[in-house]
Formats: sequence, structure tokens, C-alpha cells
Amino acid sequence: MLLRVRVRLPDRPGSLAQVTRVLGAAGADITQMIVLDRGAGSALDDLTVFCPETISRQDLVKSLEGVEGVAVEAVWTTREAPGTYPELEILKYITTAGDRALTTLVDSLPVLFSADWAATTAGDRVVYASWRAPQELDVPAEAPSRPAAMTLGDGLHIIHAPLPPLALALVLARREGPAFHRIEVHRLTRILEIFLSLPATERSVARQLRK
Repeated sequence: MLLRVRVRLPDRPGSLAQVTRVLGAAGADITQMIVLDRGAGSALDDLTVFCPETISRQDLVKSLEGVEGVAVEAVWTTREAPGTYPELEILKYITTAGDRALTTLVDSLPVLFSADWAATTAGDRVVYASWRAPQELDVPAEAPSRPAAMTLGDGLHIIHAPLPPLALALVLARREGPAFHRIEVHRLTRILEIFLSLPATERSVARQLRK
């Protein structure tokens, strides 16, 4: 199984090597790492880890937290293809998707961000949602002025982003796992900026709104 592990560790030489050794001893393999934060003597990393089904998440956390100074903030499943440049691949598909540019973006974002679902809305109307989205979306009706991470009252973590040229908003959500980090918000912001600059974007949205 493929897991995303958010771990805080001491920011000193050898700390990551200790984490790697512990994971290896448990039978797990790091396939990708993203540094989210560094400062005040610690680092916050997202590790994409392949684990055999025989390893429980509890045992994985226990093993990692056996390393001095290491704390596991969250472990959740991911569908991300590790070892690739997924943003570049998705943007390549979007540039050739024509009227399907919007749906391609929305379907791709949950995989890119280890999230559960994504959707675009126009006011209280859902324009398009990925396949794991709930039938009824209970998200803030008004989008913020810029992409922002928040946790709703029921514990759902979202990034809520305006798409001003299109009079739409985008919601990216996950229930399993931690709140979205500011680095993830920045990453999504850059993807949306590129998407909104594509000539096919307005045609794609117009097609969806006519449905």
C-alpha cells in the first residue's frame, strides 16, 4: 500500500538517515520526500512510503516515534505516482484537452495532493466534481480572495480557491490525513495560475456551464 507520512524530525545531520533505517527495518520503502518546513531546529517532511499490507499504520508510527525527536503528525493513503513530475504531466494533458480542460484538472487534483476529492462551484451550484465527491457539498458559499486552507466544522480539511476570471471557485478536500500545509496551498495556487492562463480554459468552462 502507498502511504503519505507527515513527520517532524530534528533538523540535524543524520536524522533523516535514522528515519530511513527504521522504515527499512519495518519493510517500508521511501519513494518520495517533500520538505514542507525547516526552522527552529526541526523539519517537517511529507514522505511517500510503500508499505507491505502486513505493516499496520500503528506499528509504523510506533517505529518512527522510537527515533529520538521524531513525531508523526499524520499517516494517510495516497494515489500519487511517486518518482515522477505529476504537475508537469497533468498540465501537459490539460493543454491538449480542449473542452475537457476543466474536468481534467478537477479529476487530477486529488491524486496530485493526496486528497479525497475536488470540485468547482458557481455560487451554490456544483459545476463539476471528481468521482469521490459527496452528493451534497457543504462548503462555504463565498470563496476567499485568494486560495486558503481551512478545516470545516465537521473536520473536513479543504483548500478553497477563487477562479476570478471564470466566476467560479475550486474546492480541494481530504478527510483522512492532516490539514493542508501552506506549501500545498502555494503549489495549488501556481497550478491554477497556469491553468487560468491557458487558451482552452474559458472554452472548457463555458461548455460545463451549459450542461
